[in-house]
Amino acid sequence: MRKYILILLPILYFACTPKVTEPVVVKEEVKETPPVEKKGPCTTLSELSPTDKDATETAFVLYKDLVKQNNFDEALPLWEKAYYKAPAANGRIKYQFDDGVKMYKYFYANTTDNALKQSYRDSVESIYNKRIECFGDDAYVKGRLGFDLYYYMKEHSSDNEIFKLFKESIDAKGEDMDYFIVNPFAKILFDKAVSEEISKEEAGKYAQIVLRAVKKGMANCVKDCDAWKIVNDYAPPRLENLEGIKGLYPCEYFVDKYYQEYVDNPSDCDVINKVYRKLKYAGCSETQTEFASLIQAKKDNCYVAPPQESTLRQAYNAYESGDYQNAVKYFEEFANSKDDIEKKSKYLFLIAKIYYGEIKNFPKARTYAQKAADIKPNWGEPYILIGKLYASSGPLCGPGTGWDSQVVTWPAIDMFNKAKQVDPSTASEANKWINTYTQYMPKKSDIFQRNIKEGDSFKVACWINRNTTVRTAP
Repeated sequence: MRKYILILLPILYFACTPKVTEPVVVKEEVKETPPVEKKGPCTTLSELSPTDKDATETAFVLYKDLVKQNNFDEALPLWEKAYYKAPAANGRIKYQFDDGVKMYKYFYANTTDNALKQSYRDSVESIYNKRIECFGDDAYVKGRLGFDLYYYMKEHSSDNEIFKLFKESIDAKGEDMDYFIVNPFAKILFDKAVSEEISKEEAGKYAQIVLRAVKKGMANCVKDCDAWKIVNDYAPPRLENLEGIKGLYPCEYFVDKYYQEYVDNPSDCDVINKVYRKLKYAGCSETQTEFASLIQAKKDNCYVAPPQESTLRQAYNAYESGDYQNAVKYFEEFANSKDDIEKKSKYLFLIAKIYYGEIKNFPKARTYAQKAADIKPNWGEPYILIGKLYASSGPLCGPGTGWDSQVVTWPAIDMFNKAKQVDPSTASEANKWINTYTQYMPKKSDIFQRNIKEGDSFKVACWINRNTTVRTAP
């Protein structure tokens, strides 16, 4: 038997645990597409001579049995013989690609030799390219390759090349994109938008395609509903945080997302003002139907005499017009000019709420909430807000479900408890949030698997970066 060369070949998907900031796509095999007749020039068994055909068919059978036993060292040479002689097999099946991938995933994960790892990674890409050559279906296969590089071979793959593969798949499939690429693509897209590696126009374009795809997937799923549920828990909240980048989403995005809340509460000034600010921030024209309706409702129901000309008036003018950065600037100037504890803490807390609800900058929101709490120590609301910041960070610190997203409930509940401790008047609201998030804490089996126990000290990383106490869901 000839000596095999450690190059080429694909990967399937055993679920390695991503880093804290990395989302986890569905922890199950990516579903195979239906059999398709080969489209490319790849050799099939029927094109071989009788002798070669018999030997190759035998190699297919023997390697497959060894793969089932996870005996990859013995399986690989036989797989090679089958794969190189007849990569398209009978012209319909494609499991030979997946089996090669499965073996190379194993080899990659079980060596520390960097050169070998690179070789295995190159083999994976080569096999996916061969699969495209044999059977087409470029969009699906490129998505598979991007998925595997992201989750299993990240140290030998750049975000740029993975992003390119995902984009090529999405450009071809649009809203019908495969569910398994959504979460990693959303993560890379978010990071590139925030770091300004891509334009706001590009980020907004792909973010909206993803959001429409998730909505369509949730509505039309049949066998993959659990997978789409995991995607829905992660991608939309992650991409929602891009609203803080002014101009990334168009007016229509904000109308579609927020206007119905006004329709359902047409005389509620809190709602009217909130939706008005959203559409103003989005740059909607005042002649646009929905925005014009809000403007009129605001005039009819929510008139408030403006404060006298001052920094505070400048702050409110900026806030009402959706100019949140200047609103923060003027509110902070006003707060810093006051010695009155009530006024100073009130406007620092308002800045925290702007960072939370409008700019979507959680670390800044925490900073200003803590400043407000420090100035007025017996006030519980800032701690309620910090708790909500932590509790809603599941999609930022993990995949939206699972360990990394569940542990954020611990520091969140710490803050809710602190709120009612320093300010008994907040007990009712604090208890509501505690009851809500207690059920989402990790289970006993989750902490047991990590060799920790209830009562242990634990540091939640991500942007939270706080020590807390291990607890489990009831």
